[in-house]
Amino acid sequence: MQLITQIYRSTKKEGAYLYTILGSNVNELPEALLKQLGKLEPAMVLKLNEDRKLAQADVKKVIHSLQENGYYLQLPPLQEASYMQQIENSKLTSRTL
Repeated sequence: MQLITQIYRSTKKEGAYLYTILGSNVNELPEALLKQLGKLEPAMVLKLNEDRKLAQADVKKVIHSLQENGYYLQLPPLQEASYMQQIENSKLTSRTL
């Protein structure tokens, strides 16, 4: 099984990409999804099959979601804790805790 996909970049949510089947109407996707992503910019067209490797997604899950839902939403990986959260509490104050 292979699918030709159109991948869109979200202008509202950095690092979010929406995979759709090439030729499908993006405006028919759930309104809440489109509102969350803002304006979509075409990023690339990609042919997917189960042997293809993707950088941040499992291609089998992508294909399944495209077949079941008509889209796959790739969100950016979770960010590591901020610098301040990585500092031990005992180093943030001169007082003994």
